[in-house]
Amino acid sequence: MSATKTPLILSIETATRAGGVTLTRGDHILAVRAGEAAVSHSAHLLYYVSEVLEEGGVALREIELFAVTLGPGSFTGLRIGLATVKSFAATLSRPCVGVPSLHAVARAAGESERALAMLPAGRGEVFAQLLRVDRRGDVHPLDDPSHLTPRRLLDKVRTMRPLTWAGEGAIIHEEAIRAQAQSEGIPFWREGDVGGAESVSAQGWILARPPAILSTAVARLALTRAHSAQVSTPDQLRAIYVRASDAELNERCRE
Repeated sequence: MSATKTPLILSIETATRAGGVTLTRGDHILAVRAGEAAVSHSAHLLYYVSEVLEEGGVALREIELFAVTLGPGSFTGLRIGLATVKSFAATLSRPCVGVPSLHAVARAAGESERALAMLPAGRGEVFAQLLRVDRRGDVHPLDDPSHLTPRRLLDKVRTMRPLTWAGEGAIIHEEAIRAQAQSEGIPFWREGDVGGAESVSAQGWILARPPAILSTAVARLALTRAHSAQVSTPDQLRAIYVRASDAELNERCRE
């Protein structure tokens, strides 16, 4: 990749059910496509890539950096995204960046002293991680990603404040989060509620708006890593699964 502050980056997000693709030049967004939650990533991902390249007026060979979500998230989705980016980067001899999914979720929610990024993990459980997002948009882990029930997660953070709840997992479990806040006497607001922001920033919980396309946050983090030379070769990319797949769990039960 050339030593430029405006690299051409193709970012692919397949950790969530819908997923998305974003094309950026530096911090300028050239084109985005959101996927469909009801359709497999394998069906439309390459089509979306083709669309953003056409809209951005560039060819795949011009991409200087490929970015992809590493997980946690959908096992099948992660494998599809990783395989796609690895093949692109290897074929074109380009560097790539792997972005943890929960880091992208926290980054999309904006600056926060403490953000709890959450994604659905199936069977009513969630993937979650505490992170801090500074004013530059850099993401700093405050603990490791985990796979647990919403109840265990709420017990873990029951008195923690201030706290920003971010991601699809938080949206799904809003009712339980709100009930926990009320039982602990913690002010709770949705982002955008009138009069809520100032109080929440000091002592309460806030539910962040879900990002329209998470791949855009992936692109922002990829640019940061490119500027600090934190890039990888295709063979260095590894998925972050956090838990075993259903197939692996079933196999263990048969042993």
